[in-house]
Amino acid sequence: MTASPIAPVQPRPPVASHLSAEEVEALGRELDAIRQRVLDSRGARDAAYIRRVIATQRALELGSRVVLLAGSRRSAWWLGTASLSLAKVLENMEIGHNVLHGQWDWMRDPKIHSTTWTWDHASPPDQWQRAHNEVHHRFTNIVGHDNDLGYGVMRVTEEQEWKPIHLTQPLLNALMACVFEWSIAMYDADLGDSFDAKRGLSDEARGRLRRTLRRAGEQVAKDYLVHPVAVGALSRGGFGRTVAANAVANLVRNVWSHSVIMCGHFPEGVETFELDELDIDESRGEWYLRQMLGSADISGSRAMHLMTGNLSHQIEHHLFPDLPSNRYAEVAPQVQEVFERYGLSYCARPFVPQVASAWHRVLRLSFPDGWLEETHRGNVVPQVRALGRRVRSARREAKADKARTRLKAVPDAVAG
Repeated sequence: MTASPIAPVQPRPPVASHLSAEEVEALGRELDAIRQRVLDSRGARDAAYIRRVIATQRALELGSRVVLLAGSRRSAWWLGTASLSLAKVLENMEIGHNVLHGQWDWMRDPKIHSTTWTWDHASPPDQWQRAHNEVHHRFTNIVGHDNDLGYGVMRVTEEQEWKPIHLTQPLLNALMACVFEWSIAMYDADLGDSFDAKRGLSDEARGRLRRTLRRAGEQVAKDYLVHPVAVGALSRGGFGRTVAANAVANLVRNVWSHSVIMCGHFPEGVETFELDELDIDESRGEWYLRQMLGSADISGSRAMHLMTGNLSHQIEHHLFPDLPSNRYAEVAPQVQEVFERYGLSYCARPFVPQVASAWHRVLRLSFPDGWLEETHRGNVVPQVRALGRRVRSARREAKADKARTRLKAVPDAVAG
């Protein structure tokens, strides 16, 4: 079922200010009707699709392991590694993500169900479901509430105060892409939000951390011990080649997944939001509108859609997270038509321009507002000097704030 609405996001973004409250609710009813038509038509064709994708993924993974037995030949190693990378991408994106969303629970197949599926990922399935299905899809693109927006560590909107540490966020984002699986596992454990400076981690957080570390240990053992030992026992030199193949395949999967996720919520033109009031319920139409403005699509071929887990249809996925992923291409033209009739911008670009747009936003927001736009070949030196002065000033202000806090704490402590 679609994620529960939350308190309203105020003020409504200027891009949608032309819509009256009645129009927003009418928009919601139209989208509800699109969703219901798909729910009513789910059947054997959809079930056959997911079973076919799972069979293909397993064949690719098994085939890659067999080919890696002959990995002493460079061509065999590259073929096996490419096949394994493809299998890992399919397993995480089109299968694991969507099965754990409950998109296929209606089949009542215990082997393909959100409560029983175990995926090739460091994050325990139930912790990922809580962080992703319940939190991300409920608080989509709300600063400070949605960790998928900048992953909780980056500046993602001009409304956030710029700090010198933000200069490092392009490098941080690149590093995060390489270890994306492990980053997601840590976010899903909610360690940052659960940490208290005086008391440390809560018992609940410690439990989540233990489960994450256990799951991560299982992943490391599988990829870098069990499989390499098995191949090494059958093929001379196979241990090292298999370790390398698994490392490359995991890197490919991580960078690809990170890129797809960035394209869904971070390109230029995608809205972010602030929560101002928590005591008034957000209507269903307003929830739909926020998903429309806070998501972006990737245009491309059927192969592209498959390899992104159909998150190339991120707008449709956020509107209808419980629909089978293979149906997003079918409803996308209907959703786009709703955008056009209500005067909203449907953010969709091919993969490369969309990734470039997302990275441009990361870079732009790593500098003080307007700095990148005002910098050109003729003024680089004075602009860098001005940036240096801004950094030094920000550091002085931070030190002064700490000093004031310590001074304030002294009389409070004495009074206590």
